[in-house]
Amino acid sequence: MLLPVQEHVITLYHGAGTHQRSNHLAFDSSVLAYGKILQLKDTGFAVSIEAGCNGVEAAIVLTAAIVAFPASWRARCIAIALGFLTIQVMNIARIISLLYLGNWNMDLFTWIHLYLWPALIMLDVLIVFVVYLRYIASDTAPAQAANG
Repeated sequence: MLLPVQEHVITLYHGAGTHQRSNHLAFDSSVLAYGKILQLKDTGFAVSIEAGCNGVEAAIVLTAAIVAFPASWRARCIAIALGFLTIQVMNIARIISLLYLGNWNMDLFTWIHLYLWPALIMLDVLIVFVVYLRYIASDTAPAQAANG
């Protein structure tokens, strides 16, 4: 990624968003949240939410796909906002699951962290995009029928 984009966009999102998410993820009294770190009090196992683990890349892919198809800018903006929200919800589930999974089994944690969750996040992107395509297709079908 370009260094200026990393420094001025991703780092700002990552820094502010990670702190906010980690505070909300401390839903369990056995979890400590500080900055981008979530740690289990009893075992000391911790995860750090690093760049690349924040859903930005998935949001970029979704945004590019949505903008590539002809539709109103209103529909595009709604789809991007809802898609971003679903990505963030999935990412929170990912972080929570990895915290507890890593405490239980490090080999499984590594496999799920590197392979399963990235695929699930991209599947989320695909589902949001397909729903968006169906929405814009159904939105334009009555207008085409009237003209045709």
